[in-house]
Amino acid sequence: MKITSVELLVLKSDGLYNSPESAEEPLGPAYLGIVRVTTDEGITGYSDVETCAPVAKACIDAPKWSEGEGMECFDGLASLLVGENPLEVERLWYRMYRGSIYYGRRGVALQAISAIDIALWDIAGKALRQPVSVLLGARWRQRVRAYASTLFRASPEAMRQAASVYLEQGFTAVKFGWGVFGRDPGMDVRLVEAARGALGMERDLLVDTGWFIERTPKQAIQVVRSIEHCKPYLIEELLHPEDYAGYRRVAETVDTPIACGEQEATEWGFARLIEESRIDVVQPDLSRCGGFTTARKIAHMADRANTLVIPHAWSSDLLTAASLHYCAFLRRAPLVEFSTSRGPLSRDLCAEPLRLVDGHLGVPAGPGLGVTVDERVLEKYRVA
Repeated sequence: MKITSVELLVLKSDGLYNSPESAEEPLGPAYLGIVRVTTDEGITGYSDVETCAPVAKACIDAPKWSEGEGMECFDGLASLLVGENPLEVERLWYRMYRGSIYYGRRGVALQAISAIDIALWDIAGKALRQPVSVLLGARWRQRVRAYASTLFRASPEAMRQAASVYLEQGFTAVKFGWGVFGRDPGMDVRLVEAARGALGMERDLLVDTGWFIERTPKQAIQVVRSIEHCKPYLIEELLHPEDYAGYRRVAETVDTPIACGEQEATEWGFARLIEESRIDVVQPDLSRCGGFTTARKIAHMADRANTLVIPHAWSSDLLTAASLHYCAFLRRAPLVEFSTSRGPLSRDLCAEPLRLVDGHLGVPAGPGLGVTVDERVLEKYRVA
């Protein structure tokens, strides 16, 4: 089997990413990239990628720059893969990484590599008629408890209303993040208290403070202590992603579990994050960290450090499905993220959307990622 094409489709829906004033559900991403890898045997792999999709498309579509084997360093990612065997995921990952190293190593190039890697694992599962979780090496569980992932609302009443809706939908854990949080410390406390009051103490409340509000480690500690009485399951993204020393200071000072990692990439980046920050929960995003090939290594590193892994997944059901396979592979998988955004790029990409049952999402059992991408939706929202 040989790869015949690697594409990134740029999708755009109506409206922009919004932070709601009321209890209404946010729209979610306005732009999304979809990687589609095809083969000469008619097997196609897919992945979404939450990045600047037109830039990622340029990384994939760029022409071959170098001449001669072993000289690749400025090459477009598709030029490095066409004609190759898609089942050689480890070799192809490194071929893309090295072949783009002068313009990549991190950022959008690595995010494009991540999505391609997920699509290659999807192809491998379909070719071998096995779920990706089995190919990764383990399927410890058939379902994972999901937490509703949404934005902070602007008032305590809106927070209570939103939290009540998630309970009605069957969630037993809810994360509020970003939005208005950080603008007014007093209001921050009232918003978290409102969410806890609506959820009750028997459900889990997660808080994402958003690192765009820049804090010193002392300020981050003050934020945690201001809401610790609400018993958050974890607090994430308190500091700049590269502030490993700051994260360590916070994690070693407070009792609440501290999480980060959605912005981190590569096995080398996560090795440093885990070793230097001493956080309690690491949050690799499969479409940013390096795909399944890197995420499997992250799991092993986290096991050695006795650090929990809860993957970040905030784009669509397609990425959630990939994350469910990853959670099935993990020895410990307490939660999986489920973006509740109501926009079509979040909800409509898969022909059969993922469904919550008793607060859990089932790990897809079909070959590959186990979900079917609706090509009609791709064409409807495709702009490039």
